[in-house]
Amino acid sequence: MKICCVGAGYVGGPTMAMIAHKCPDIEVTIVDYNAERIDAWNSDTLPIFEPGLDEIVKGSRGRNLFFTTDRDKGVREADIIFIAVSTPTKDYGIGAGRAADLKYVESCARHIAEVADSDKIIVEKSTVPVRTADAVRTILEATKGKGSLQVLSNPEFLAEGSAVQDLEAPDRVLIGGERTAKGAAAIEKLASIYARWVPRENIITTNLWSSELSKLTANAFLAQRISSINAISALCEETGADVDEIARAIGLDSRIGPKFLKSSVGFGGSCFQKDIFNLVYLCQHFGLEEVADYWEQVVSMNDYQKRRFSRRIMEALFNTASGKRIAVLGFAFKKDTNDTRESASIYVCRDLLQEQAQLAIYDPKVPAEQVHADLQLTEGSGGEIEICRDPYEAAAGAHVVAIMTEWDEFRELDYQRIYDSMLKPALIFDGRNILDLGPLRAMGFTAEGIGKG
Repeated sequence: MKICCVGAGYVGGPTMAMIAHKCPDIEVTIVDYNAERIDAWNSDTLPIFEPGLDEIVKGSRGRNLFFTTDRDKGVREADIIFIAVSTPTKDYGIGAGRAADLKYVESCARHIAEVADSDKIIVEKSTVPVRTADAVRTILEATKGKGSLQVLSNPEFLAEGSAVQDLEAPDRVLIGGERTAKGAAAIEKLASIYARWVPRENIITTNLWSSELSKLTANAFLAQRISSINAISALCEETGADVDEIARAIGLDSRIGPKFLKSSVGFGGSCFQKDIFNLVYLCQHFGLEEVADYWEQVVSMNDYQKRRFSRRIMEALFNTASGKRIAVLGFAFKKDTNDTRESASIYVCRDLLQEQAQLAIYDPKVPAEQVHADLQLTEGSGGEIEICRDPYEAAAGAHVVAIMTEWDEFRELDYQRIYDSMLKPALIFDGRNILDLGPLRAMGFTAEGIGKG
């Protein structure tokens, strides 16, 4: 069997690497237009940082795992073709700011239709709105060459930072297909691959539309929990309650559970906001305005949490950050990834730059060019950016230390050394609630967390 995946990003790369690792008899080829990205996958420095991914990729690469820009050959020879291209939120035309932009999915479908000359199973792996499979199938049927083409939906449920673990032991594998004999056969063929290492009871089959909508719904529910506990964090700060104690108390309720009740400066990443906006757009399209408003509020609360964090820093600086050095520890949207998409750190940094702050930024995995690209500092904006080699360099001479990513190394820093190097009063704002504030205050810090009265 041969598999081809179109798209060498955060979904396609790790997923295909795991299939190749678990199924050494299957030839897996990942294709992408981006030659620089493909070169990185073939190098010693992968374009994506995930714990354990290096070993998985390098153990199979060149044996049964291949990365190439030759899309025609990969598609033509494959039995199963995964579509794992980007589906960003549209920034133009109808649905701008809400709907998913499917231009890459459509382009990929047209290419498959033109090149395929034998029976193929086409698998949607990208996050797509419900009924996208209809569009893919329509394109394939209108322009297909020889052979039968079956379309399946197999959404990813990966959490960045734990993608290898999520692929190794997934909560579930979801496969949606047509309720026909050929559709059932295609589902079984894909399911048999995952069954090499995933228990059969964890492989769920549905119709196409349920599979597509399940991905959006799952991310919406998870983001909703984060925004809910963050809403309570604001009340905790006003009343003297502790949001971590509240999260523990309600998390022990078996009907609620403890997961995704960790209050912070706000959620980020490539999926949550994009998928909620997609869900909002779908609801609006079908005239469900109240439902759309409900889900949109989840994103509004997340935006509020980020603005509130910036405002608290400004208040502590006597409402002026002009010329003041602020150490920003962490730029990735979460630990154990180099992904900065929708990172809360970007929004807080932009707020502080508008106040003419001097930002000293450190992140162990995000390169300097990515920080500059995300912040897009222009001449005349007032603020300044310095990319630092370690947290101590960032904190030296700073008025404020703001922890924006929950990297484990930030828990173990010598905070007495940091305090001694800062201007006084020395302020520390823990945007991820990873530090014990009591000892920090005993050192002399003015230390604040999220939802801590």
